[in-house]
Amino acid sequence: MARIANLLLALPVLCIMGMAKAGTITELPSHNGDSIFIETSCKSTRYRTVCVQSLLPYAYKIQRSPLQMALEALSVSLSRTKSADSFVSNLVKHKDLKPREQQPIDDCLKLMGDSIDRLSKSVQELRGISGANDRDFLWHISNVQTWVSAALTDDDTCLDGLAALDGEVKDSIRTRVSNVAEVTSNALALVDQLAKTHLE
Repeated sequence: MARIANLLLALPVLCIMGMAKAGTITELPSHNGDSIFIETSCKSTRYRTVCVQSLLPYAYKIQRSPLQMALEALSVSLSRTKSADSFVSNLVKHKDLKPREQQPIDDCLKLMGDSIDRLSKSVQELRGISGANDRDFLWHISNVQTWVSAALTDDDTCLDGLAALDGEVKDSIRTRVSNVAEVTSNALALVDQLAKTHLE
């Protein structure tokens, strides 16, 4: 009985193997190539591990497109900036902050607000770049490079301002803003790489 049961369990697999051999079904596509593309592209970034980890979930969208790679990197940066902004805003509401702590946090919130605006414009700019001629393509890319670079400066300025803080508040904000700075730096590197790829 056990042999019969095992044979019955194996029948679906044997049928599928036979159909594949006969050419009546096709193999499921592999995403290994897409993952390799992401890992290779991330070599141009400063924070390679963060780059790979943040973009691998979007391999099915990126496939092997440098444009889509840069776009997804910008989307990750925008999403994490919004998340950090929301975290700091809630922190301000529920923490009894000292006057010397309030100002740098307010400055940080303003800077993150500016970053959100710049990154949002960058995503929209890159989404509309498909089909552009060389001159327009480079003009759009230049805009994105300027905005993302400014967003990265905002992150760095926010981190510098946190020196006035101490303890748990400082650590919790620094952790999130540092991650935002890393993914934004990576996004800028991938946009730069996209520009070079287009010129080749």
